[in-house]
Amino acid sequence: MFRLQESKVLAVDLAGDAVKAKNGSMVAYDGQLTFKRLTGGGEGIRGMVTRRLTGEQMTVMEVKGHGTCWFADRASEISLVDLRGDKLYVESSNLLATDAGLRTGTTFTGVRGASQGNGLFTTTVEGHGQAAIMSHGHAVVLRVSAQYPLTVDPGAYIAHQGDVRQSFQGGVTFRTFLGEGGGEAFQIRFEGDGLVYVQPSERNTIAGNL
Repeated sequence: MFRLQESKVLAVDLAGDAVKAKNGSMVAYDGQLTFKRLTGGGEGIRGMVTRRLTGEQMTVMEVKGHGTCWFADRASEISLVDLRGDKLYVESSNLLATDAGLRTGTTFTGVRGASQGNGLFTTTVEGHGQAAIMSHGHAVVLRVSAQYPLTVDPGAYIAHQGDVRQSFQGGVTFRTFLGEGGGEAFQIRFEGDGLVYVQPSERNTIAGNL
């Protein structure tokens, strides 16, 4: 259903089914398709409460019908994630599209969300299907295992999936270690078994100014 054309355009082939995508990300389509604006960032009561607490909401659209629709957003690189009943945790600004059958929600992120300036919650995608995530530069997928935990700069973090636990570290930063100022005040430590998606270009974060 999802396929990439080059690395910055997502093509979705629809045969009477639907796809949810970031509002305004459609760049072209053919066939008989309908477009409906939705309010994303979480489904049900919990999603409504979370959006009210954070003052943020993710606007998405549902595209349905027969044909092909192409999506892109500010020439960002796009990566496809296959979900087989597991859950993907992804920053809302990095989520481009999901199969309509996948469930979206929100979860508490604590220090990480505050350090990134993205609020205290992040988006979850769960079920069976595909999701398309975006990054500045080609996303890198890093494995986390019991033997090899992973520490990530919050400005480079995009998403993660699997049986992974998060904790937060302060103190020595990557740039401080290299003798440069302006490094992140927090890093995210991942332990367990799963995958972490990072981008080679950092977003600006509140933690970087601490």
